[in-house]
Amino acid sequence: MHKKKMTPELLKRRMNETLVHILLIAGLIVTLLPFIWMLSTSFKTKGGIFTFPPEWIPKEPTFGNYQELFKGVNFLRCFWNSLIVALSITGLSLFLNSLAGYAFAKYRFRWRGWLFTLILATMMIPGQMTMMPVFLLLKSLGLLNSYMGLIIPAATSAFGIFLMCQFISTIPDDLIESARMDGCSEFRIYWQVILPLCKPVLAALGIFTFMGSWNDFLWPLIVMIKESMYTLPVALANLNSQYATEYGLLMAGAVVVVVPILIVFFLAQKYVIEGIATSGLKE
Repeated sequence: MHKKKMTPELLKRRMNETLVHILLIAGLIVTLLPFIWMLSTSFKTKGGIFTFPPEWIPKEPTFGNYQELFKGVNFLRCFWNSLIVALSITGLSLFLNSLAGYAFAKYRFRWRGWLFTLILATMMIPGQMTMMPVFLLLKSLGLLNSYMGLIIPAATSAFGIFLMCQFISTIPDDLIESARMDGCSEFRIYWQVILPLCKPVLAALGIFTFMGSWNDFLWPLIVMIKESMYTLPVALANLNSQYATEYGLLMAGAVVVVVPILIVFFLAQKYVIEGIATSGLKE
């Protein structure tokens, strides 16, 4: 076999590829370093945290921070609060947003265009402007300091409806017409024909929704009054005391907050790019 002749163009292309790979690796290292330090610090003793030079691998690793986190701070209850709220919001969001997206994509009704535009226009309104009206509404309904107070306001979103509508618009109308000719009801068409074809965009929307609700801090801080109802971000913020900060305990709490998000992302990451890439395509 003859070796391929190294032309100036080929050499330049390989140099550019090498440079890109070096920059990507450098970016990966810079991105991972804070997470590695967070994980390392969570297993350190109080003395090991402030040693100089810093220890990336603890010489005397300990699970004391995690034990204190779940026993002394009752972080487990906060974990379950976050899990219940995040899963409920994600499930309702996928169902309601996909249902609305299907209606806007495949049905023709009066004021459809204006209504869809109005929904998209709400994306330009800062969330801080609606917090007080929603808070007063929840107070009048007696939903403060309850799971429903966190779940109901986040059950739908303009972005979710738009994303689902764009994806469902790419599904051929012939499939729907064939299902109607076979005697399927409208909801059965949505449930057995549309949803199975929407797995990529549902996975992408599910990840975005889960991450947003899991990391939400301000709204749970406003709605939840009792400490037993706090979610993880609120409980994590309370680990900072007025006079001192337990960095080992704080880093252990940060690890507990981050790990579920990483698990969800890695399980569904193959659908994310496909769902986003095809949500704006038309036949």
